[in-house]
Amino acid sequence: MIATSEEEQLRLATLLERIAAGEQAALGQLYDLTSPILYGLLLRMLREPERAQEALQDCYLRVWHRAETYSVAKGEPIAWLIGVARYRALDVLRSQRIADVSTVPLEADAARPETPDTGFDAGPEDRAVEREGLERLMRCMRGLSEVQRKSVLLAYYEGYSHTELAQAMGAPLGTVKAWIRRGLARLRECLEA
Repeated sequence: MIATSEEEQLRLATLLERIAAGEQAALGQLYDLTSPILYGLLLRMLREPERAQEALQDCYLRVWHRAETYSVAKGEPIAWLIGVARYRALDVLRSQRIADVSTVPLEADAARPETPDTGFDAGPEDRAVEREGLERLMRCMRGLSEVQRKSVLLAYYEGYSHTELAQAMGAPLGTVKAWIRRGLARLRECLEA
């Protein structure tokens, strides 16, 4: 379930409120509704099912302990949950950094994430929408300069911090930040067009 309707968003927000109040059953319901999405994200970032599954469990443990920090005013519940998962994956990647910058592909097609088998049976419409979105993203990635593309991929797909990127790419921190900022701006413009 990807929460897109107001009703689905309200349901997730209500579950987070109940979790903040200590209701274990609400955590189970939230897990059932959102774990395929979060697991897919974690698997794409971590690339290992065991690490992704462990990170997924950590995410829901964090949700259990930090549900009271969620606020509807800050955004949609699914976005908050994705943020929890993304930050957990980045923590794992930073603590177990084994990739070398030189092994990161520079071609946008090489950055295409594989659709993981999450155990969630998406219908043909969901798969078509996801495929279309990925194709659009890949077209937009091709429009970036080589350094922008590499910077964005390393920062958001590999989990490098700005400082790590600057060291790995042998460039000043401000330059790396500019590459990322400009790359993201061009991606946003392209995706919104």
